[in-house]
Amino acid sequence: MRRRLIPVNVVIAALVFVLLSLDPDQSKPPPVVMERGKAVYAKECLSCHQQDGLGVQGMNPPLAKTAWVLGPKRELIKIVLNGLTEPIEIEGDTFHNPMPPHPHLTDQQIADVLSYVRNSFGNKASAVTAREVKKVRAEKKI
Repeated sequence: MRRRLIPVNVVIAALVFVLLSLDPDQSKPPPVVMERGKAVYAKECLSCHQQDGLGVQGMNPPLAKTAWVLGPKRELIKIVLNGLTEPIEIEGDTFHNPMPPHPHLTDQQIADVLSYVRNSFGNKASAVTAREVKKVRAEKKI
């Protein structure tokens, strides 16, 4: 019996179809990242930003649906690494409590917690990778 070969263009078309049908947000964190991130959040962030991510009025900013969280990942990573000492304004409210730096966290822990925050409290944003954190941390040393 003779085998029938599938033309290359048919294989390529099938691959393109499969790739286009995938979820467009391939960077959504997997459950294990969310679990690890939640554990880091509970230890490092919960007391200030609260269980619901809404912070404390006038002191600690909310993490729910804000440009600070949903915006550029690089800026968010810098805040975790360097802390934040000046007041910030979010939707007309000013928050004064300084955030301490967290350089003791590993690149993976920072990636996990930021991925968790960017996908909790009503947020939907791409995951943060340890590689992205490592790059920002290296820039700080320059």
